[in-house]
Amino acid sequence: MIETQENVNRTITKGLTTLETVEPITLSEWADKFFYLSPESSGESGQWECLAYQRGIMNCISNDDIEVITWQKSARTGYTKIIDAAIGYFAEHKKRSQVVYQPTDQDAKDFVKDEIDTMLRDVPCVQKIFPDFDKKSKNNTLNKKVFNGSTVDILGGTTPRNYRRLTKDVVFYDELDGFDDDVGGEGSATALGDTRITTSSFPKSIRGSTPRLKTTSQVEASLNEADVVLRYYLPCPHCETMQYLSWGGDKAEHGIKWENDDPETAHYQCNNCDNSFYYKDLTDLMDKGHWQSEDEIILGDDDYFYQDNERVPTPVHVGFLLWAGYSIFSSWSKLVSEYLKAIDQSKRGSNSKLKTFINTRLGESWEDVAETINPNNIYNRREHYSHIIPENVRYLTAGIDTQDDRFEYIVYGWGEHEECYAIDYVRLYGDLSREQIWSVLAEKLRKQYVRHDGSLMGIGTICHDSGGHYADEVYKFSKDNGLLWVIPIKGYSEYGKPVITFPTKRNAKGVYLTMVGTDNAKNIIYQRLEIQDVGAGYIHFPNNEDFNQGFFNQLVSERKELTYSKGKRVFKWVLPKGRRNEALDCSVYALAALRVAQQHKGLDLLQEVVIKSTTKKKPKKRKESWIK
Repeated sequence: MIETQENVNRTITKGLTTLETVEPITLSEWADKFFYLSPESSGESGQWECLAYQRGIMNCISNDDIEVITWQKSARTGYTKIIDAAIGYFAEHKKRSQVVYQPTDQDAKDFVKDEIDTMLRDVPCVQKIFPDFDKKSKNNTLNKKVFNGSTVDILGGTTPRNYRRLTKDVVFYDELDGFDDDVGGEGSATALGDTRITTSSFPKSIRGSTPRLKTTSQVEASLNEADVVLRYYLPCPHCETMQYLSWGGDKAEHGIKWENDDPETAHYQCNNCDNSFYYKDLTDLMDKGHWQSEDEIILGDDDYFYQDNERVPTPVHVGFLLWAGYSIFSSWSKLVSEYLKAIDQSKRGSNSKLKTFINTRLGESWEDVAETINPNNIYNRREHYSHIIPENVRYLTAGIDTQDDRFEYIVYGWGEHEECYAIDYVRLYGDLSREQIWSVLAEKLRKQYVRHDGSLMGIGTICHDSGGHYADEVYKFSKDNGLLWVIPIKGYSEYGKPVITFPTKRNAKGVYLTMVGTDNAKNIIYQRLEIQDVGAGYIHFPNNEDFNQGFFNQLVSERKELTYSKGKRVFKWVLPKGRRNEALDCSVYALAALRVAQQHKGLDLLQEVVIKSTTKKKPKKRKESWIK
């Protein structure tokens, strides 16, 4: 009888174990207890410990009342690790099926190898529910992991096929701005991926990325749809005013500032009391911070939302903004150093480092300067140097645009670090089918320009547009006046092409026909027109009638427009209807001439180079020489 009762008890107990549930905990609590930082994918391996700002984000991820999380971020703030921990949490603790989308198939495979497989190895509670750990199995591949009670698929986001035939509870998007805007012509990644969770009792869409271009940023667009956008506020250690850290700048009133271009002087100036605190204070201040929106909705420590100390309904879609000023992995002095290098490069005509800094350090999208240049601003800063060559000009180039009834050309002078001076702007009207106009052009191009010291300087290299129906005449003009003095060019606007592609030999017409990457050249010119401080890359213009308001309207006449080529997002320079752009084209060709001189004539603007005036008589046909 006793033995029978014991058997009954054991049977009942076994049956009841199927109904057993664990006490629910948040993602941050689970991670602090179980998650491990694997050495293959972490700067420092060891037990996970939530940073103060990460706790709120992680707890919103595990909050069943919140359906969408968008995190616009800088690099190195822990998003990928949080995804990794969340995958383990939803598999082990909540038994929910998941799908992770990466921008490409290779990204997905790398994510499995670096993050998921190492997590399965190093987190025992997750490994325990994964029967095929360390086995070759269809349930343990680079695309799928099958757990007891749930599955996780890891896929690239480039094809619509990867968004079909899946029923999930949670969908992750890693580096959302790396996805195509329109996947295979069927819609955005989030639109396709979120259909996989529509039948879930607790649907969850988690989106994170460093932003890229403002006009096309998917993470920024998602953030703009959020019911509430939270920033992490810290107290000033002096006046205790809560504030969201801002970048500032050396000339800003508040935010991260520095002195005399010295990164080691980096500090934060409070926007209330004007006192300063330092990066070493950040860790202590972080523990006293909280997530807050601009209209003062606060994410409380209990994971509820409050406004004016009153609890408010939990938002369906929560957005987060965070940048590298909060990171324990990148000091403020390092950020300042990176910024100063980016600004230095920008002054030299390239914004690549500045764009990277804005995107990956400030966590902000990049807005193209081509949309913001006002021709009046450039017109109003003209200077009084007329046709006299300023002291620091060391080389002259010209760019010639060929029209049906005229030539237009600009002469630019170049100094150290490509500081640039517009010298002359010429319009020469006539019948281009007759020899006379070409002879006049040759005579004008041999003009002697007076230097500041009274000596003479001639044009060193000329690029001449040959893209129209006067190509043969341009070729002949080059041969008559010097093959390597007058360079025939042809523009092509394919994205990413260099300013010039100089041929290794003459073409069938006997000239060095050079291809000009007009998109790249225009990018450089527009960037340099935005430079405010005289020095490297700055473009000067003289205050005379040649450089009038119409000239500057032409100089910034074109705009970048988004288009698609072979399914890819690209930007093309477009001339609005009714506008003219000869001044811009001539400037592009003059820049191309400079590149020819630098890359194929040995020009070094750090050295004193003076091209003396040429003979006023038409030169006889002669052997090629690199310097006219």
